[in-house]
Amino acid sequence: MCGILGKMATLILPADWIKNWEKSGKHEFVQLCKNLADKPNHDSIIKDIQAALYELCWHVVQGNFKLDLAASVLSDMMVCMALLKSSHCLQYIETSSLEEKNKRDHYTQLVGACLLFVPDAILKERLDPETLESLGLIKQAHQFNQKIVKIKTKLFYKQQKFNLLREENEGYAKLITELGQDLSGNITSHVVLESIKSLIGCFNLDPNRVLDIILEVYECRSDQDEFFLPLIKSYMCEPLTLCHILGFKFKFNQEPNEETPTSLYHIAAALLHHKLIELEDLYVHLMPLDASIVEEHKREITEAKQIARKLTMVVVPSEKMEDKEREKEKEEEKNDKPPDNQKLGLLEALLRIGDWHHAQSIMDQMPAFYATSHKAIALALCQLLHLTVEPLYRRSGVPKGAKGCVMRPLRNKRAPRPAESFEDLRRDVFSMLCYLGPHLSHDPILFAKIVRLGKGFMKEVQDTLLSCFLSIADQVLLPSLSLMECNACMSEELWGLFKLFPYQHRYRLYGQWKNETYTSHPLLVKVKAQTVDRAKYIMKRLTKENVKPSGRQIGKLSHSNPTILFDYILSQIQWYDNLIGPVVDSLKYLTSLNYDVMAYCIIEALANPEKEKMKHDDTTISSWLQSLASLCGAVFRKYPIELAGLLQYVTNTLKAGKSFDLLILKEVVQKMAGIEITDEMTSEQMEAMTGGEQLKAEGGYFGQIRNTKKSSQRLKDALLDHELALPLCLLMAQQRNGVVFLEGGEKHLKLVGKLYDQCHDTLVQFGGFLASNLSTEDYIKRVPSIDILCNQFHTPHDAAFFLSRPMYGHQILSKYDELKKAEKSNRQQQKVHKYVAACELVMSPVHEAVVSLHPPRVWDDLRPQFYATFWSLTMYDLAVPHNAYDREVKKLQVQVKTIEENPDVPMNKKKKEKERCTALQDKLQEEEKKQLEHVQRVLHRLKLEKDNWLLAKSTKNETITKFLQLCLFPRCIFSAIDAVYCARFVELVHQQKAPNFCTLLCYDRVFSDIIYTVASCTENESRRYGRFLCCMLETVTRWHSDRAVYEKECGNYPGFLTIFRATGFDGGNKADQLDYENFRHVVHKWHYKLTKASVHCLETGEYTHIRNILIVLTKILPCYPKVLNLGQALECRVHKICLEEKEKRPDLYALAMGYSGQLKGRKVHMVPENEFHHKEQPVRSATTASQLNGPGTTAKPATNASKTEEGACEDADRSKDKSQGTAKPVNKANSTVAKVTTSNGNGAPNRDDKEKSGKEKKEKKEKTPGSTPETKGESRREKQRDERGAAGKEERAPREGKEKTPKADRDKQKAEEKSNKEDNKAKAGNGEPKELSRERDTGAKESKTKEKGGDQSKEKGGDRSAVSGSLKSPVPRSESAESERDHKRRKVDTHSSPSHSSSVKVSMHHITYNSVSRSKSRERETDQKESENTRGRSKEKKTEDKDRKDRKRVSI
Repeated sequence: MCGILGKMATLILPADWIKNWEKSGKHEFVQLCKNLADKPNHDSIIKDIQAALYELCWHVVQGNFKLDLAASVLSDMMVCMALLKSSHCLQYIETSSLEEKNKRDHYTQLVGACLLFVPDAILKERLDPETLESLGLIKQAHQFNQKIVKIKTKLFYKQQKFNLLREENEGYAKLITELGQDLSGNITSHVVLESIKSLIGCFNLDPNRVLDIILEVYECRSDQDEFFLPLIKSYMCEPLTLCHILGFKFKFNQEPNEETPTSLYHIAAALLHHKLIELEDLYVHLMPLDASIVEEHKREITEAKQIARKLTMVVVPSEKMEDKEREKEKEEEKNDKPPDNQKLGLLEALLRIGDWHHAQSIMDQMPAFYATSHKAIALALCQLLHLTVEPLYRRSGVPKGAKGCVMRPLRNKRAPRPAESFEDLRRDVFSMLCYLGPHLSHDPILFAKIVRLGKGFMKEVQDTLLSCFLSIADQVLLPSLSLMECNACMSEELWGLFKLFPYQHRYRLYGQWKNETYTSHPLLVKVKAQTVDRAKYIMKRLTKENVKPSGRQIGKLSHSNPTILFDYILSQIQWYDNLIGPVVDSLKYLTSLNYDVMAYCIIEALANPEKEKMKHDDTTISSWLQSLASLCGAVFRKYPIELAGLLQYVTNTLKAGKSFDLLILKEVVQKMAGIEITDEMTSEQMEAMTGGEQLKAEGGYFGQIRNTKKSSQRLKDALLDHELALPLCLLMAQQRNGVVFLEGGEKHLKLVGKLYDQCHDTLVQFGGFLASNLSTEDYIKRVPSIDILCNQFHTPHDAAFFLSRPMYGHQILSKYDELKKAEKSNRQQQKVHKYVAACELVMSPVHEAVVSLHPPRVWDDLRPQFYATFWSLTMYDLAVPHNAYDREVKKLQVQVKTIEENPDVPMNKKKKEKERCTALQDKLQEEEKKQLEHVQRVLHRLKLEKDNWLLAKSTKNETITKFLQLCLFPRCIFSAIDAVYCARFVELVHQQKAPNFCTLLCYDRVFSDIIYTVASCTENESRRYGRFLCCMLETVTRWHSDRAVYEKECGNYPGFLTIFRATGFDGGNKADQLDYENFRHVVHKWHYKLTKASVHCLETGEYTHIRNILIVLTKILPCYPKVLNLGQALECRVHKICLEEKEKRPDLYALAMGYSGQLKGRKVHMVPENEFHHKEQPVRSATTASQLNGPGTTAKPATNASKTEEGACEDADRSKDKSQGTAKPVNKANSTVAKVTTSNGNGAPNRDDKEKSGKEKKEKKEKTPGSTPETKGESRREKQRDERGAAGKEERAPREGKEKTPKADRDKQKAEEKSNKEDNKAKAGNGEPKELSRERDTGAKESKTKEKGGDQSKEKGGDRSAVSGSLKSPVPRSESAESERDHKRRKVDTHSSPSHSSSVKVSMHHITYNSVSRSKSRERETDQKESENTRGRSKEKKTEDKDRKDRKRVSI
């Protein structure tokens, strides 16, 4: 064939045409083609033209002719296009057999040039696929070949269907007409089915094709379910055939850019619902595959997490904006082209018709909440739920006054049955809601309906469904609320349901919501990240100035996602406590649900196990815990948040033995009830705290207590409703010791002390709140009796009485009111008797109950009545703070006056404020009057009881020891007001002249050695103990400062007896009393003892000792030190502490510096020792003293003391001596020198002799500076100092020798040992028994008898069991010997246990100063110098001294 074509080419196209193409060749070729076209023989023309075109193309392929020239001429010959196509084909056949690559390339280029005027379809039809691929007409030759094969197979090898539309168009036309007719008449599916059968038989139609046409018509008329479904059911024979036909329809719509019509979904759903097909058969025909759906869901979660990660990262603002724009573009793309998911379309159709069973089966094949994440499906399910719950909602859920929109039920009888009762909800509603999940947010109305149904259910209280509703709240309601944007109404609606649940259920729901819900769905992951991002934005800009706008933003954000928001806010507050105020103020726009969630978030933050509640130094509580505690107090006070969860949390931590979280309870009670617990009260505040509740509120606290009535009521209700009041009290009382012995462990001592103080302070604060807020009935009903509290609940005695004390007061007043009503009488005396009777009725069981609290030997000295009286009374019962009442009334009067004078205040506000202030004045005055009457009744009761308080079967020392151990010390460190109470109670017992109570010994035991007590206190207990000592010192200082006061309040009182008779107290004998000047000596001794103990504590180096003694010293600063040399000694030691602790322990340094500054300020009020008490007395010889001791006595003090103590121990000898009328002076008070002072009244035979013999001595002493009290005025002291200026140098050396500081104890230890050896030798020489020798160490070792002591005892005619003499302060050389004896006496007398004091045989422990005897020469020299100085000063001030003496006599 190639040869023929080549021959034809040579005949038609000569070679010179090709060579001279542009000149003549092109013209000749065109003319040739025109000539050939004009020939009459058509077949030959075609062949010739084909040959010409072929030859032209061939020259191009051979490379003899240029491509662009050939292309131009071919484009001009449009007439010959058909021939050109054939030429291309022939040339293709020829070139395909060639192996030269260049010829193939020339050919491809030629065909490419002809693409401009040759259609693509012709080339695709004629050319090889590889050539088409090289030309770019097809993508891949391989796929093109496969497609050709499939098409050829389908065209030529596939069996053709029988009876198609084009074959029997008339029959099918009649069929379509039959199915498409109007169905409103009497036409039924049965009639139409008969017609269809006739058409099939008449026209020989394909039954499957007929079924397909029926489905097509049904799809077009999808609203005619009642007609087509019975027709299909009657027509079809096999369900599988129908399923295949439907499957083919679905597959036809799976092509790209195809969308499955909703009508097809509808008929498929209808056929499934009526069980004409099976879901398993149809499901395999639907797209996409389940694996693709799972992958898509995972991809969505991953994208959501990436978005969340980006939001939490620190990004440059420009990059952040770019990321947001990209996210928006992606979202828009997804929204523009939603994927055609046939499974979801079928699911929606099933839900629309009410086929929940099949819809549930499809959703089970997909990931959780994947189906309902599509809004159409969620809305369809919500609509089905509306219809299902409608009847029950109308009956139990519609609020009063609401009408609502009535829902039309589905016509489908196979749809889920509507719920008529709550039990019917189990059937379908709960499962539907669980599948709907967080996407209930698409239908807020349904959300409200479900919540209202829950409220209706809670009213009927069916426990069987409670767990179901809790699950719905957890899985549906709360997640849906998170996806609702700022819907406060739904939040309040939900709180209406949640508030009916116990807080335990609510908090569990909040915990699931916060920690698990936000990870279950991509949308929730994004919402959480967005919420945190927004919260950061708000918190960065929150200040005091923009609280209102920021609060609104916080409110909007909290309506939907409160857990995430509050979690972030709390994390910021834990770092920055200055945010607490603005945050609390900004929370006013929250809903009730949000407040409850806030409480949960706070508790969760407190219970975070990853947070350490101690700082790294392990000595203080962490700042984050303190910040959260402050936030708790402020938030719970300001907003109506339920307290039960927080209180239960604190209770649980206490039960677990942890006391850190008591800080929270302390803050809550302080803020909500206005009850402050602080030991830093001023004297005015302390005075106000002794009054009634109104006075406490007005003047007893640092902050003004306002508007706490509602918050106090809420706190009280929470405690009573959940029965937490008593458990909290008992747990706190028990935990005090648990802090030390159980919880303390390896904790730092400083931290243990703080925890102990926190536990104790919170107990006092909480108990005070209960006492002031609980009614009498509530309190009595909840607090058990004292013996049950102590023995059964193991409550410490001080805490048990603290809890029981208000109960006793309530009961006494109630019984008193009953007695007054029973017998009406206005006489004050009868009212008092009724009050005493009421006290006896109420307290008698208490007296019996307290017996079991202590061993029987305790009650040998203390009566249970005295013990119960001490623990049951308060400062409110003992004294009326008239000054405090007057002070607060004056404040209110000034406030009223200020309001009236202020022109800026509106009139209505003025009127309200004046009314408020006037009402407060009336309340305070009424309260004062009421307290005054109460105190009078209490004092009368105590006056009647006092004779039976103390039995004194043991020694007086033993009685005082038990009183201190069991009453005074435990209570004085319980609270600040109790410290004041203890001091005042001692004074009251003294004033009441209670028998067997030695006031002098009590004060001595308190002041003598405070080292052990101070060392065992915590920081706050030290403050209270210091306040107690200060009050005791105030009383002592008052007596010390004025002789008249002393004579009036102590002169004839049994508490200051120094001699006790077996027959009892003879108040008429003045000689038995401690006189004023000796009392001043005793007071100096107490000051010295306090100094000695203070210096010891300061020099130990122990943190606790130093801290506590500095606190105590600061507290007692108003009353101590008064003596200049003692103050200087303290100042020196404190200055040393400041230097040593500046770098090591800054807190001790701060305490020491504070005390040092205050001490320097008090220096001007200090006086020299000789002004504080009279040191020198006239010298008497030892011989005279021994002669005046009487017959049978010697001048040796040790022998005398031994004999008198032995006599005091033997009752038989005492009775015998009494009958004989002889007297044995026992243990007469010791003196530092062997002399007797007649002016003090102790050694005189009678009062007349004392006055006569002592008149001259008195005048002399009054002239000396030591005889006048330090309260005479600062001007007198200045004058005296000026007068002594000249003789200052002469006096300084002997004074420094005599006024020795406690530091000398260390310097003269050898002298002390030497003196002790001498004392032991004296004891051995006298032949005393060991026991009596030890007793003498407890008392005074170097006592000397007073002159005329024997004569005085004979004149009195009674036997004395103890004799006292003058009590003197230590002289310089006696201190070293005294320290060892003090140490021995401390072991015996100042120990807290009564068992240690029981070994003392004497009836009274004598308060004396013991010293080593000085040489007579040294003594005379010293006295001579002092007397000369005194005479010199007295001459210069003779007139002034006389006036002072006259005033002194008048005062006496």
